[in-house]
Amino acid sequence: MPIERKNNRNVPQVNEKIRVPKVRAVDADGQQLGIVETREALRMAEEKGLDLVMVSDKADPPVCRIVDYGKYLFEQKKRKKVQEAKQHNAEVKEVKMRYKIEEHDYNVRLSHAKRFLESGDKVKATIMFRGREIQHSNLAEELLQRMATDLKDLAEVQQAPKKEGRSMMMLLSPKKS
Repeated sequence: MPIERKNNRNVPQVNEKIRVPKVRAVDADGQQLGIVETREALRMAEEKGLDLVMVSDKADPPVCRIVDYGKYLFEQKKRKKVQEAKQHNAEVKEVKMRYKIEEHDYNVRLSHAKRFLESGDKVKATIMFRGREIQHSNLAEELLQRMATDLKDLAEVQQAPKKEGRSMMMLLSPKKS
């Protein structure tokens, strides 16, 4: 039984399920019909062969629309899909390198980071150490600082370089324009 209630939370009240004495009725064309009793609004909807759907229960009195319920649900899903398509979720993209990186390889990693930042993603710059290389963590930190200064027009440092086990990482996020 609780599962049934959970599904009903996001579904608007329709026709006989509307349990308020008076509603602000709106026609299918969007014209205000004024504040009427719920039974009267239901009767008007039935005359037109449509449904009475509660659009806003927060208003006083609640707003109900006279529409085709199936078409209304379709429009809601369509609107939600368009909204989700417009939304961009920022991912964390990683750029891995070693502290002894050659200049050309560094520039390749830098261009990757620029591309990620321009597309709105965060960049995690990681320098990995092998064996005794961890003794040179100061060189790795200098390299990460260099990357931060090279990207200062596109990004801001969200997390300063810090050691994590056998690697050092820094997090950059795109600047808000």
